[in-house]
Amino acid sequence: MQLKELSDYIGSELAISRFRDYCPNGVQVEGRSDVLRIATGVTASQAVLDAAAAWGADAILVHHGYFWRGEDAAITGVKKRRIARLLERDISLLAYHLPLDAHPLWGNNAQLASRLGLVESGRFGEQDIACYGTLACPMDLAEFSRLVVEVLDFEPLLVGEGKSGKLSRIAWCSGAAQGYFEQAIALGVDVFLTGEISENNVHVARECGVIYAAAGHHATERYGVQALGAHLAEKFGLEHRFFDEEVPV
Repeated sequence: MQLKELSDYIGSELAISRFRDYCPNGVQVEGRSDVLRIATGVTASQAVLDAAAAWGADAILVHHGYFWRGEDAAITGVKKRRIARLLERDISLLAYHLPLDAHPLWGNNAQLASRLGLVESGRFGEQDIACYGTLACPMDLAEFSRLVVEVLDFEPLLVGEGKSGKLSRIAWCSGAAQGYFEQAIALGVDVFLTGEISENNVHVARECGVIYAAAGHHATERYGVQALGAHLAEKFGLEHRFFDEEVPV
């Protein structure tokens, strides 16, 4: 299919025009016009670019791309080497940030819910990307920790003792959603699951009776881009491969 056709379809399905984001959503680096092989990855790191190029990708679709608000615009160093690899291989880079967190089917948070057995009741946070609801099966903290390890392959950092009894009510948001913790507390949840944790979250968790579960920025954002890539492959007859890498946070 044509790159523009692919970009237009994704942009429409993810409703990118409704988001106020920190980076451009869509084609960030333009490569060849024909797309038969699409690679996906969480971040457009050199390792992902190299692996995708070796596979013969025509386009790479990621959650974390380039050209973030406030960063130095100069194309030097790491940025220069990454973009040079794309240009020399004529590979397109497409990136979708908040729209891929928020999508009700292929979004990172929807995919977390599907894998962890979370039943969504509603949304909150910036542009309604965070979710709250219930665990399909109430469980104690040890059981919850084992579930996260089994599903995300990441040992979560759990802070706070929580209330007595089983965990049932949960709020979650992939990536770096530390700033949503107090909104989650106000929703009356037992546990808040996200990727990262800040120092102030530790004290609040210890004092409020809500468990804070930091399960890795990368680990919580593996699944949206895979789901979108699989959908595109099925709908348009493309070859798709997800390229992951070891990220400890």
